[in-house]
Amino acid sequence: MHIHILGICGTFMGSLAQLAVAEGHKVTGSDANVYPPMSTQLEQAGIQLTEGYEPSQLEPAPDLVIIGNALSRGNPAVEAVLERGLPYTSGAQWLCDHFLGGRWVLAVSGTHGKTTTSSMLAWILEFAGMKPGFLIGGVPGNFGVSARLGETPFFVVEADEYDTAFFDKRSKFVHYRPRTLIINNLEFDHADIFPDLAAIQRQFHHLVRTVPGNGLIVASAEDAVEAVLDQGCWSEVQRFATEAEDGVRLGDWCAVEIAADGGHFAVNFRDAEVARVAWDLTGMHNVRNGLAAMAAARHVGVEPQLAAEALGNFAGVKRRMECIGEVAGIRVYDDFAHHPTAIASTLDGLRAKVGDDKIIALIEPRSNTMRMGIHQQTLARACTGADLVLWYEPEGMDWSLGDVVHHSTVPAKIFDNIEAGVESAINLAETGTHIVVMSNGGFGGIHQRLLQALKQKHS
Repeated sequence: MHIHILGICGTFMGSLAQLAVAEGHKVTGSDANVYPPMSTQLEQAGIQLTEGYEPSQLEPAPDLVIIGNALSRGNPAVEAVLERGLPYTSGAQWLCDHFLGGRWVLAVSGTHGKTTTSSMLAWILEFAGMKPGFLIGGVPGNFGVSARLGETPFFVVEADEYDTAFFDKRSKFVHYRPRTLIINNLEFDHADIFPDLAAIQRQFHHLVRTVPGNGLIVASAEDAVEAVLDQGCWSEVQRFATEAEDGVRLGDWCAVEIAADGGHFAVNFRDAEVARVAWDLTGMHNVRNGLAAMAAARHVGVEPQLAAEALGNFAGVKRRMECIGEVAGIRVYDDFAHHPTAIASTLDGLRAKVGDDKIIALIEPRSNTMRMGIHQQTLARACTGADLVLWYEPEGMDWSLGDVVHHSTVPAKIFDNIEAGVESAINLAETGTHIVVMSNGGFGGIHQRLLQALKQKHS
């Protein structure tokens, strides 16, 4: 079958494309923006990519068009699909119909940490010899790819609450029908499609309704998640929490004796120690991610001690505090953080690890919610872990970053072109500096420009 994917370079659609190729389908695709790491993966898989959405890419007509949720009516390729009567579906529906039937699906949901937790969970199962399939919105270092079919019934999927397609406004995750479900956390996000937190909680409750009675929900012990479960729950629930943050031992699973940087911690299950984790990751957010992954893995038979050993060998995820280079003692990191909570957790974790070293954060407020200004009141506070913050203000922003800079308790500047951001960071960096680039997009290739400029300066 020839499948053409509109919006193929998105993390979900790109991963789906790789599964389709592995199943023997011919896959082509197009996107408005084509950039690594997804474009590299797709090209390595032999997938022909087209930039833009000209109707000519649908000639000769494919057998099926899978349409990403970023595309809407008025898009030239979408209009051509409808006018020509070509068969089409959504990525989430096709995943359900072709890959998830008859599988033990382990779904990872929540506002933050889905990609990292999914990667941890898939790696734990792999380490235990279970050879799972997976579809993850990132590239786990232990696998080098974001999706694979697997050799057993177990399938790990990153379960996103964003809507499915222009013709299906349900959240993508309602298609997945998990037997094991993680709800990592819940905050207001995706303001372009959800009016408030209650609307998001309603979608999460639709997901809870799909978990069978003999399934398991691994849920963060926080009020926003409890409000979802209070709407009705028909499955066993195991809650997880961190003693350091909550002050008391909440939930069935609890991380205790946590190092300041999150580099090691003990794991209690119902007040009995069952494992100890020591790894290279930092931050309380990753402690929670690891705890949730261990709880979910136990549901399919992986004992906590083995899961902890697997986490000790976890190689991280591309674009999740990934150190992409070091020049003259200056390290450059790529991170996907695009919400105040994620920004704060990442910077605080790095600060705990590097002590008094200088941290420079370069941040692109790229997500729809960020561009709408929904989080502008909390952005300055989220960056207190850095010594200096450089904010990128692109054209088309619905609001100005001036107020964020004004209320910042650490030095902060605005730049409106990539060259200016690179120059500012390079001039302020010295040996021992950590430059953290935060964006959920390509950020104009600023990462490599930074490394190139550093090499030129210190050659």
